[in-house]
Amino acid sequence: MKFLGSYTYQLDEKGRVALPAAFRREAPDQRFVLVQAYPPALALYPESEWAGVEERLRELLRHQPEARMYVLSVMAGAVEVVPDSQGRILIPLRLKEAAELDGQALLVGAIDKIEIWRPERFEEALREGAGQFARFAPQIFR
Repeated sequence: MKFLGSYTYQLDEKGRVALPAAFRREAPDQRFVLVQAYPPALALYPESEWAGVEERLRELLRHQPEARMYVLSVMAGAVEVVPDSQGRILIPLRLKEAAELDGQALLVGAIDKIEIWRPERFEEALREGAGQFARFAPQIFR
């Protein structure tokens, strides 16, 4: 699975956002898990990728039982979403508020998942991290 690019979409009055056709093609099972793993963004995992997250959470509990409340907080905040016939997913109000989504949502391909950002917050995060980008690029692009 590979999610590439970014797309800005309007949230409708019910809190739904359309998934780009390119992203829907990469996740043919059409089942996702939506969670806020790294605030302020939301992460949308295809069901097949989420299975790996669950396994890592189990491993964390096996090796660090004190992480129990963290694991519970992740699982309590996660929700399964399935795109409707028009390719839209519903972002529950609590996650919409947590990500400060209001009006527009920026969907960013993040290799094995999709991140959903408030566009202004994404631009802000890019500006804050820009100084480090030159350090990472040579490790990837040769």
